[in-house]
Amino acid sequence: MTDHTQRIKAFVKLGTFFREFCDSTNNLQGKLEHSIPSFNALEDKIALAKHKNGWFTRKNILFSFNSWANALTEVHLNTWLAPYRFQQDKSPKTIALILAGNIPLVGFHDVLCVLLTGNKALIKLSSNDNILLPQVAEILVSLAPELKGFINFETNKLSDFDAVIATGSNNTARYFEHYFKDKPYIIRRNRNSVALLTGKESPEQLKALGDDIFLYYGLGCRSVSKLFVPKGYNFDLLFESLYDFHPIIEQVKYANNYDYNKAVYLMSNFKLLENGFLILKKDESYSSPIASLFYEEYENLEVLKEKIIGDQEKIQCIVSHNLFDSEIKFGNTQNPQLTDYADNVDTIAFLLRNS
Repeated sequence: MTDHTQRIKAFVKLGTFFREFCDSTNNLQGKLEHSIPSFNALEDKIALAKHKNGWFTRKNILFSFNSWANALTEVHLNTWLAPYRFQQDKSPKTIALILAGNIPLVGFHDVLCVLLTGNKALIKLSSNDNILLPQVAEILVSLAPELKGFINFETNKLSDFDAVIATGSNNTARYFEHYFKDKPYIIRRNRNSVALLTGKESPEQLKALGDDIFLYYGLGCRSVSKLFVPKGYNFDLLFESLYDFHPIIEQVKYANNYDYNKAVYLMSNFKLLENGFLILKKDESYSSPIASLFYEEYENLEVLKEKIIGDQEKIQCIVSHNLFDSEIKFGNTQNPQLTDYADNVDTIAFLLRNS
């Protein structure tokens, strides 16, 4: 395979493709490096992906493409990879990737890491997201023919690989650890994201929190599924700030989940707060159902911070304002940087160490 610099250039080209595609869908005029037929082919796959998975709306798919367009620039890629030492002219290893399918292109960062380290990706797709990535891979190879043969998809049993990165539930993680015990691996489990409120948040911050809650219908591990609020917190300001997100209830699958979960909670005599499109339930768990948000009250902020730090293996993102070193600003959970590794495990370091 070509050298490290050329691999970076390949993904810069892909970032340009995503950017031009998103611009074309918004009728933005400009000189295009890529052809309209290639855009039309991707449009067809977007329609098919939405047909197969009702959560993959066009809006959410384009949001994913635009996020990658912003990330895949020469400056961002070089800045990200600068701390690592890459060995030139090494023989590529085959890295098996077992990908999740909860949000569009959720496993693309793993593919990116594998290829940038000079390795081959052997990909097992989730049935929930098996349309978009093969098309993106085809586009990438058309832009950088030297990558041909470095991206392969497997529908049957995985074999002939040197290391594995697998994403799944806590139950499948135990299976993965046993099955892949003889290979170097990264095994990812269930994680959720939380927001810590103090009651001093502005309406603008709370509205931005709506993106953290509702983007991708709350299906991502970076989606906020739980709030920590001070005892006696007044939820009125939160509901007022989130009102602009009310059209989400027009999505049939979301509305069905809202109605179902509300009925289950009411039959169980749980005390609820709700506004017609979001249910708030007091619960110590981290993983709330679709259209629901758990909350937990606290009296001592420092004690709560210790609890959250102690539960860090269950938490992907912490949304707050000047409370944690690793916190994420309101509204930014679905805009990860290239350095934001899932489960805080450095994928590039793992691949350089095991390939």
